[in-house]
Amino acid sequence: MHTPRTTQDGESPPPQGRPGRGRRAHAGAPAVEHTGHRPSPVPADPEPPRRRSRRPLLRARTVRAKVICLLMVPVLSLLALWGFATVTTAQDMSELRLLRHVDAQVSTPLAGALAALQAERLAALRQIAAPDAERAAALRTAAARTDTTVRALRLDEGHTVAAGGEVPGEIGDRLTAFIRAVAALDGSRKAVAGGKADAEAVYAAYNTAVESAFTVVGATAALRDGASASDARVLLELDRAGEMLAREDALVTSARLAGDFPAGRLRLFTGAAATRTALLDAAAADLRGPGRAAWRELAGRAGYRDLRTAEDRIGAAPAGRRAASAVSAAAWEEAHRTVAVALRDIVTSARRDAASRDAPAGGGMLTAAGAAVALGLVAVVASLVISVRIGRGLVVELVTLRNGALDIARRKLPHAMARLRTGERIDIHAEAPAGPPAEDEIGQVGEALGTVHRAALDAAAERAELAGGISGVFVNLARRSQTLVHRQLALLDAMERRADDPGELGDLFRLDHLTTRMRRHAESLIILSGAAPGRAWSTPVPLTSVVRAAVSEIEDYARVELRTLPEASVTGAAVADVTHLLAELVENAAQFSPPHTKVRITGEPVGNGYALEVEDRGLGMGKDALAEANRKLEESEALDLFDSDRLGLFVVSRLASRHGIRVRLGTSPYGGSTAVVLLPTALLQPALPAAGHPAPAGGPAPADAPAAGERASTAGTAPGGPAPHGPAGRPPAAPVRLPTGAGRAPTGPRAAPGGPSGTPAPAGRAPAVSERAPAGTGHPAGAADRSLPGPRAVTGLPRHPDAPAGAGRHLPRRPTASGRRTALRRRARAPRRTGPRSGSPSPGARGPVPGPWTGTGARRRTGPGRSPQ
Repeated sequence: MHTPRTTQDGESPPPQGRPGRGRRAHAGAPAVEHTGHRPSPVPADPEPPRRRSRRPLLRARTVRAKVICLLMVPVLSLLALWGFATVTTAQDMSELRLLRHVDAQVSTPLAGALAALQAERLAALRQIAAPDAERAAALRTAAARTDTTVRALRLDEGHTVAAGGEVPGEIGDRLTAFIRAVAALDGSRKAVAGGKADAEAVYAAYNTAVESAFTVVGATAALRDGASASDARVLLELDRAGEMLAREDALVTSARLAGDFPAGRLRLFTGAAATRTALLDAAAADLRGPGRAAWRELAGRAGYRDLRTAEDRIGAAPAGRRAASAVSAAAWEEAHRTVAVALRDIVTSARRDAASRDAPAGGGMLTAAGAAVALGLVAVVASLVISVRIGRGLVVELVTLRNGALDIARRKLPHAMARLRTGERIDIHAEAPAGPPAEDEIGQVGEALGTVHRAALDAAAERAELAGGISGVFVNLARRSQTLVHRQLALLDAMERRADDPGELGDLFRLDHLTTRMRRHAESLIILSGAAPGRAWSTPVPLTSVVRAAVSEIEDYARVELRTLPEASVTGAAVADVTHLLAELVENAAQFSPPHTKVRITGEPVGNGYALEVEDRGLGMGKDALAEANRKLEESEALDLFDSDRLGLFVVSRLASRHGIRVRLGTSPYGGSTAVVLLPTALLQPALPAAGHPAPAGGPAPADAPAAGERASTAGTAPGGPAPHGPAGRPPAAPVRLPTGAGRAPTGPRAAPGGPSGTPAPAGRAPAVSERAPAGTGHPAGAADRSLPGPRAVTGLPRHPDAPAGAGRHLPRRPTASGRRTALRRRARAPRRTGPRSGSPSPGARGPVPGPWTGTGARRRTGPGRSPQ
């Protein structure tokens, strides 16, 4: 993986855009590429914005607006005249509707509440004057009737019928004050019921509530104007005259029952009588029609004269008992009843007469104004119909053309391109069907747009087919390269077994290592093409073996320091991809760090899986470069063809996305970079039984630590040999071969069994050994498959007699040049043995060929202090 690093001062900018390409079905999953256009740089000194002229603001900016402006000017002129007439009529109608609403919702319920209050006041004064159970029951009944009538004026506890918004606010405020005044009567009611009430105080409390009701009546009368206002004033005066008559009756009745008419109440009586007379005289002058006739009839009746006579006698009598007995109860009740009934009839007649005068006026207003509004509406509708008939066709055609173009640009064409990128075939004629020949200009424009749409789909389909073919060619070439590499590895294995010269053997080891890296690069090409590498593993493999296999695939494996990893195993299906992913990360860390530094690998189980950390001590990456690299790792489908030096990032991203692995790059405390790989729990299994020598407790386990290993044969067992066995003499599980499309690689030559036995390398410099997978079998990527269990004939290093069985799970170490010379001398003196080899080689068995040469010049290094390129 080649990821250029930059210093903190020079950070590489992230690439822009992410267009995709089409693919064929045989090429595997689609690989989205960056082939698109990069945005042009923003000029350093942008041109200052020009001041817009006002003339364009007055012009129609769209065809629809132009058509509307052309056709709607006469319509709007006519509509303005019609609107004026309609508004005037609507105002008059609104006032009339408001008056009717106020009469129905406020005036009528308020009249009932006023009558109930007058009756309750009379009952309260009677109970105070002569308390008894019958009068107390009558008082309770009157109070309940008052509450019922007042409740009709309330919507709920906090709102009245005037709170709907239609009634003026002044009426609502006065109505609220009246309801509060009625609620304040509860104290007086309790005092009367308890026999501790003062008659004058109770009388004043009820009068206050009644006056609040008359303020509401006055506010409703103010809504009227003209003759209607005069009628409302007359009705208000008649209502107040009736209230004064009710007060007189309450005072006289309570005084008669108590047998005493105190001076204070006597003054109240005379005041009420005088006020009633004045109100009736003022109202009689303005009465019209039946109301005036009813008043004249009342004024001439004996009952009205008897009432006036009784008022004069009571007013002339001295306060006390004489005033209370000045008029008999029967005479007063008869006179009062006669006048009260006649007065109610006068009010009813006057109200009916006023309503009859208001109705024709309202009807006439509605007739004239309604005719004007109706004629204006007809003219407006006719103008609108003509305008719509003229402009509708043009506007609809233009809007349809616009919508079709936007649908092609925003939905149809992008969706078709996305389907082509996923390798799906599309029917161009179904996606962009050709319509009938157009007859007008707008239709011809739409026809041309459809032709352009079909041409774009044709070009996109051809490009997707070409890209899919190229991807298939890449996959095919990579498969062929895999086959050749497997054959080359088999041939190298045979040559290594026959070689006796240390120099020649070292060259073969270096060539073996380069070939293994070539195989990994071929697999990277297959992965980037969207196909599967074609190798898998059937049994779980220890994670330590997977990491060592990944380390053995890089050039600077000797610089890698592998810490002791807690035991865990990777599922067989993910072994190849995990090995490849780790090899890319470790190679990147080794290439972009000074050659004298170490690359450290650590790991531990975490809550969501197993975390591996690859840390180098190079120059590191800037914040922007790190963010860009992490973005590439997260976007597994974004392959940028213009960023060819970072293909390793895309390989890691694809592999991580395939298995749900999370890879994150960060900053190392040593100034370099750290790659954290989180293997999910789904890829892990319980640790396999321990094999080989245990790592030293509490210390690092370097990647080149010595370990007795097994070497995988490149062509099966020797002729006539027994079936291969794995560690501990058990038949290993066979690896799974995924379909690759390139056939099986032919096996190379195989050394005959019984060759000279090798000797273990001396302690000291012992680089990690990479092993090779048999041609055509599904082993882990790179040389890692030699350290992993699978079907093979084993030719291992002579194991120490005390070495435990199963030590072959670890990678064999590669001897140094001096160690190889010693091994050759010992092998020359060792007796030849023939026969099959088992998974636990005996002394004298031929061991694995040492790994790549570790002398100077074997790796490309970056000098200290230089930025890797």
